[in-house]
This record gives sequence, structure tokens and C-alpha cells, in this order.
Amino acid sequence: MNINATLIGQSIAFAIFVAFCMKFVWPQLMGAINERQSKIEDGLNAAEKAKADLVEAEQSAEEELSAAKVKAAALIEQANKSANQLIEDAKIQAQQEGERIREQARESINLEVNQARESLRGQVAELAVLGAEKILQEKVDANQHAAMLNQLAAKL
Repeated sequence: MNINATLIGQSIAFAIFVAFCMKFVWPQLMGAINERQSKIEDGLNAAEKAKADLVEAEQSAEEELSAAKVKAAALIEQANKSANQLIEDAKIQAQQEGERIREQARESINLEVNQARESLRGQVAELAVLGAEKILQEKVDANQHAAMLNQLAAKL
């Protein structure tokens, strides 16, 4: 056999094989490669979008956190104001209650003093009547002389 004929036969067989591969195999391989490339690009795009969404979500969370901090600070301030107001109201109420108790005590003392005075006036009047009895050696009738005893008690 001739080596040149073998080489030419092999070259023709190789050319037919290449033509067959280019006609039937190569398009399917290129389709699979292109499909894989598009899937990779879609995955990369999705990853980029996820990164952007993550950054946006972090910013949103930070804004909400700062808004919540501001709201919490406002609520704490309002609670402090309310507590201070309650304390002030309690102080005012305690002062009013103290003043009311003092006024009642004054009224009670004045009432007791007046009762003691009246009691003393009555006792002085009785003593005056007894003294007058002893002086006159007669019994003085308190019912008959009630007007006089009242005037005497009022002067005392």
C-alpha cells in the first residue's frame, strides 16, 4: 500500500468527519454552550440585583432603625414629662390636703376654745351666783335671774 493514498484517504475521511461534526454535532454543542452562558449571565445579573436589593434593604433598615430611635426618644421624653407632671400634681394635691387639714384643725381648735369659754362662763356664772348666795345668805333662783346671768356671762 501506498502511504500517500493512505494519507489522502485519511484526509478525505477526516474532512468528511469534520463536515459531519460541523453540520450535526457543532450546532448542538454551541447551543448548549450558549445556553450555559445565558444561564451564567442570568445568575450574575441576579447576583448583582440581589446585591443592590441588599444594599437597599440595609439602607431601609437603617432608616427605620433611626426613625424608631427618634420615636423611642420622643416616647421617653413624653413619659418623663408625664411623670414630672404627675409629681407636680401630687405635690400640689398634698399641699392642698395639708392646708385643708390645717384649716380643719384651726376650726376644731376654735370650736374647742369657744366651747371652753362657754363652759368657763357658765362655771363663772355659777360661782358668781354661789358667791352672791353666800353674801346674801339667801338662795338665788337661777331661773328667775337667767337674763341677768346671761348678761354677766357675756361680760366675762
